[in-house]
Amino acid sequence: MSVEYNDDSIRSLDWKEHIRLRPGMYIGKLGDGNSPDDGIYVLLKEILDNSIDEFIMGNGTSIEVTIEDKTVIVRDYGRGMPLGKVQACVSQINTGAKYDSNVFKKSVGLNGVGSKAVNALSSYFRVQSIREGQTKIVEYKRGELVNDEPITESSEKQGTLVTFIPDEKIFSNFHYISDYVEEMLWNYVFLNNGITIIYNGQSMQAKNGLLDLLEHNIDGNGPVRYPIIRIKEGDFECAFSHSSRSYSEEYYSFVNGQHTTQGGTHQNAFREALVKTIRDFYKKDFDTSDIRTSLIAAVSIKVQEPVFESQTKTKLGSQYLEPDGQSIRNYIGDVIKRNLDNFLHINTETADMLYRKILESEKERKDMAGIKKLSRESIKKASLHNKKLRDCRIQLNSNHEKRLESTLFITEGDSASGSITKSRDVQTQAVFSLKGKPLNSYGLSKKIVYQNEEFNLLQAALNIDESLEDLRYNYIVIATDADVDGMHIRLLLLTFFLQFYPDLVKTGHLFILQTPLFRVRNKKETFYCYNDKERLDAIEKLKPNPEITRFKGLGEISPEEFKHFIGKNMRLDPVILKRESSVPETLAFYMGKNTPERQDFIIQNLRIEEDVVEKVAV
Repeated sequence: MSVEYNDDSIRSLDWKEHIRLRPGMYIGKLGDGNSPDDGIYVLLKEILDNSIDEFIMGNGTSIEVTIEDKTVIVRDYGRGMPLGKVQACVSQINTGAKYDSNVFKKSVGLNGVGSKAVNALSSYFRVQSIREGQTKIVEYKRGELVNDEPITESSEKQGTLVTFIPDEKIFSNFHYISDYVEEMLWNYVFLNNGITIIYNGQSMQAKNGLLDLLEHNIDGNGPVRYPIIRIKEGDFECAFSHSSRSYSEEYYSFVNGQHTTQGGTHQNAFREALVKTIRDFYKKDFDTSDIRTSLIAAVSIKVQEPVFESQTKTKLGSQYLEPDGQSIRNYIGDVIKRNLDNFLHINTETADMLYRKILESEKERKDMAGIKKLSRESIKKASLHNKKLRDCRIQLNSNHEKRLESTLFITEGDSASGSITKSRDVQTQAVFSLKGKPLNSYGLSKKIVYQNEEFNLLQAALNIDESLEDLRYNYIVIATDADVDGMHIRLLLLTFFLQFYPDLVKTGHLFILQTPLFRVRNKKETFYCYNDKERLDAIEKLKPNPEITRFKGLGEISPEEFKHFIGKNMRLDPVILKRESSVPETLAFYMGKNTPERQDFIIQNLRIEEDVVEKVAV
């Protein structure tokens, strides 16, 4: 059947319709708040960026952020929007002061889009500007103006107050996770010395820039090999050391205070300059991986009129610094060469520790070379893509927006794998099937990743052998049965990731799949219940005498039913590393030798459920 293409086929969308129809163009993926890069956090960031830009230009030293349930309030004490242009600033695309480089010289928001996207994607949006003793308020619902108050006198402190509620029609069943919000706010504080951010009454401040940031992120995850080295010159700053327990590189990179999670020109320039300077200083042609393995670094640059590779500003694309036209690569290379070379000559003890670390990495790499070769051969023999992994169709070279949707379910046993495989979206969802319980990897060296078939095939499926930058799936979901064995397998997998790939957890890629424990139904209606309260509520609604089924294994749920649980409304619990948590201590407690302390913990956390005693692992 042919579709007619004529004048009537052409549509013109207004600003809010386009944003609501294609939100991914403006905020990346949507999500429900379980992942730190979900859209609701981007909405908060877009409003905060405007407040931070005010601070950068010397206006206002504090920002207040309040999140109550689903309502977000951001109050700054900058100049306030010009009162006659408040409505235009939040509802007219490509309108704002960021185009004037004299007003905002090194800002993040450059396209006049951010606050408009928040407006269009919020069920309620209110902005109040207080400026020079006067105030202006406008209110919107899903981008439609519903209240335009006249300018009136005001005794409030100058600045801007924005209130918004993300639209549940766009972000279904969303919720803010405080840990993700706090991480975002701390990054703003570390990158902007002198600013105070107050989040739900908690005050956040920092004095030493990226040094504080790195100490904050390293804290609790084991010692570093040598004292953190910090370099600060002009518009560039970096801080770095090598971790004692990590195997991969970990970066916190920023442009004009924006967390560029995908790196970009500045991060690449830092990596290149670090390797070159270290080789020159020690007069040895070290392998690049020996220098950068277990590196943890923070990198920040301020750029006038930066070019990002998307509206979400996660990767810097600029090649040159404006207005002089110097290449970012050469600028950072010169700063690193000059400062790091001087530092290592003066701090000989640190230089010796760095040298020993590189030699250890070199030895380990050479020792591992043979093991890795054997592991690749075993992968071929095991026919990975036919037996263990049912892959999805999104490829590694797919565009970033599509890859954000990719998911790998790690399941136990053939029945569970079969149910998920038959129910999944083959475009975006893959399934990796475990054979029995994986090995307890606590305290083992990384050799075990390549010597153990399950771990070897899993890391190959994830594509994280060399670097997390090539991670194959955005969501890694542990999908085990809701029984004691399932909990044990979950703990063993968590141990594997925390032991060898903690950065994968820290960057918000690891999740636990929640599936219903009960099905309560009668001839007309069916409820799937995830806990006892939901079960009792369903029984109340369906009385008398509904049929109640207790699911003990994923394989007991039919593929037709399973579609509901891994589709649009999939329930995922993110695995979050608390900043105050110590990974080594946590693993030692839960997965080390049996201790009286752990026995006491298990006894105190027994749960009795309908005459069935289950040991609940946390």
